[in-house]
Amino acid sequence: MYSRIIRNDISKSKLITLTTMIFVAAAAMLVSLAAILVVNLSGAIDTLMVRAKTPHFMQMHTGNINTVRLTEFAERNGNVDEFQVLEFLNMDGSRIRLGDNSLANSVQDNGVSIQSEKFDYLLDLDGNVINVSDGELYVPLSYMRDNTTKVGDKAVISGKEFTVAGFLRDSQMNSTLASSKRFLISKNDFEELENAGSIEYLIEFRLKDLSKLGEFETAYASAGLETNGPTITYPLFKTINAVSDGMMIGVILLVSVLVVAIALMCIRFTLLAKIEDDYREIGVMKALGLRVSDIKKIYLTKYAVIAAAGCLLGFALSFVFKDMLLENIRLYMGESDHSSFAAAFGIIGILLVFLAIMAYVSGVLRRFRKISAAAAIRFGTSQEKTSGAKRFNLSENRLLNTNIFLGVKDVLARKKLYATMLVVLIISVFIMIVPQNLHNTISSKDFTQYMGIGNSDIRIDIQQTDNMSEKAAEIVKTMSGDSAISKFAVLTTKTFQVKTEEGSEERLKIELGDHSVFPVQYAEGRAPAAEDEIALSAMNAKELGKKVGDILTLVTEGKEKSLAVSGVYSDITNGGKTAKAVFSDNSADMMWYVISAELADQSLIDGKVAEYASRFAYAKVSDIEEYMAQTYGTTINSVGKASKSAIAVALVITVLVTLLFMKMLVAKDRYSIAVKKAFGFTNPDIQAQYVSRSAFVLVVGIVLGTLLANTVGEKLAGAVISSFGASTFRFAVNPLSAYLLSPLLMIGSVLIATIIGTSGAGQIKISENIKE
Repeated sequence: MYSRIIRNDISKSKLITLTTMIFVAAAAMLVSLAAILVVNLSGAIDTLMVRAKTPHFMQMHTGNINTVRLTEFAERNGNVDEFQVLEFLNMDGSRIRLGDNSLANSVQDNGVSIQSEKFDYLLDLDGNVINVSDGELYVPLSYMRDNTTKVGDKAVISGKEFTVAGFLRDSQMNSTLASSKRFLISKNDFEELENAGSIEYLIEFRLKDLSKLGEFETAYASAGLETNGPTITYPLFKTINAVSDGMMIGVILLVSVLVVAIALMCIRFTLLAKIEDDYREIGVMKALGLRVSDIKKIYLTKYAVIAAAGCLLGFALSFVFKDMLLENIRLYMGESDHSSFAAAFGIIGILLVFLAIMAYVSGVLRRFRKISAAAAIRFGTSQEKTSGAKRFNLSENRLLNTNIFLGVKDVLARKKLYATMLVVLIISVFIMIVPQNLHNTISSKDFTQYMGIGNSDIRIDIQQTDNMSEKAAEIVKTMSGDSAISKFAVLTTKTFQVKTEEGSEERLKIELGDHSVFPVQYAEGRAPAAEDEIALSAMNAKELGKKVGDILTLVTEGKEKSLAVSGVYSDITNGGKTAKAVFSDNSADMMWYVISAELADQSLIDGKVAEYASRFAYAKVSDIEEYMAQTYGTTINSVGKASKSAIAVALVITVLVTLLFMKMLVAKDRYSIAVKKAFGFTNPDIQAQYVSRSAFVLVVGIVLGTLLANTVGEKLAGAVISSFGASTFRFAVNPLSAYLLSPLLMIGSVLIATIIGTSGAGQIKISENIKE
């Protein structure tokens, strides 16, 4: 019986059934895709890091090193499983040529190393440990991705020729977010080049119990060992590897949740319309004594069939698109050992969508209990109240065209009916604008403020070289006499010991200098201005348990120094663990200098970068926009792809929902349309009224959707960015795209769908629809 009822019902409403199934399929596809991508990304990262045996704790160090003392510390510490010190020969980019391309303009710290013997292996594209021969060069994947070189190319490093034998996966430095890149050469070739660059040591530990990593960090800091460089831990390596694709998956997940919500809204509308059509029959069934549960079962079975078909179609479609979205993950991380579980998680995803739909349908069908059998049989429809437009009378209208007035009046009179379309349009606007704004933000120059370096035109790094102070002073002297430079700031990073609440000591990297010239984003407070003030990055403030106004105790020159926390700022560099102060210090080891400058004429940036790079060969000179492009290019591209896909999804949703809504509205309003025709309204008049209804709802939807995108959407995006160290976040909006082009696309889509959807109103005949 049920199958016959369902077949008959579907055959009578093919368009509605198909549209509903498409929405369910889209929701299921996106949820399944997100689940498959999450499993593959996390699995691929784990597989890469297990095969490479990534260190649990790594201290980069420049300068003299005492390996005997480090070995003794490793032997004494009961949690150390393995220990090693690797050499990384840092080379100036101008000394490296790959095929026809020089790395002179690369913002990365490029260098060569040999294959490790114990752990931290460099892997080939098949996931195997590379055995490199003399004369061979294995190149980081990022230089294959941007077409800098290919296998078989001739490479020259500091005058020595190599052949590009392949590309390598580096579990530490794969991501463009990692500021260093390792090239792999043989031990003999490394010895030949040893004097052509500066040696940086990678002091690496693998622990027996990773959960005790915090204790180990404290022990290393307390032992007073080598610390002249960044400290990176296993969890941070995982985060860096996950950022680019993780943000894309986050956008897909957000869109999938919203599409599920839209699917539920559409199901609600079609279900209520169906109940309206069947109102008298429902009354008859209740009068005959059928239980509400039996009546519900008829509708539940139909939507179970639609939901099941949509979910299965969505699951199949997710496998069509997954390879395209997995391309980047497979290239940088390789295949996941857990990829077989991805399909299972995809199935779990579509099951959740199916159960959510069935639970929602069951909830909507509860209104059967409120239907009076007598009233349903007598009237044949629910008795809608239209009190919302009582004071909105046509006789008093002096402002609007009659058709526009009647369209707006109908929306106000039947607010509940139009609420579904409004919610869908709000969500569609949200889907369109939020990923777009996120992409604009991370690709804008102002995003540097979340990196802890402020917004400048040129950035000069001095590190891993002798006499850094003298070299920095030389650059400062040149800049002071350069009329093209309007302002500049010199920041020196040093490491200090800081006392924790428990009385132990930890290392803290502090950037000393004037932080008011190129300020960063502060979540709380302000930049340090006095010698007894310090600002902390969000991660450091959290780990040290400090907030604005608290006192921090440093150990400098053998004495304790108390500093008041003046502010907490965003920083996603150096693992997000930095600090800023203005006091002078001559005791702590200098780690690096960063000199930032702003030009009076922006058109001179390229020339100035070339001039300073040529004049000061020991420094790394970068155009800040190029620095951003090279560092965040992969992330920006991933979010850009997701943003364009979201716009397409939003427009398709808008067209389908408007088309469905208008088709059903015309069917519902057959009687009122016939009455209007009897009063002399023409077909174009009636169509104009429906267009007015759509336009009115759309304008409200665009306004509310944009407001939500810039408030709730900003907070959601901020939550994602905060996981990388940015404590405060504001969208950088492109007004032309977000507030003009996007609304115009929405308006065009809605108007076209409305005109097509209401074309059937012209076929409604007065004689067939007015019988009383």
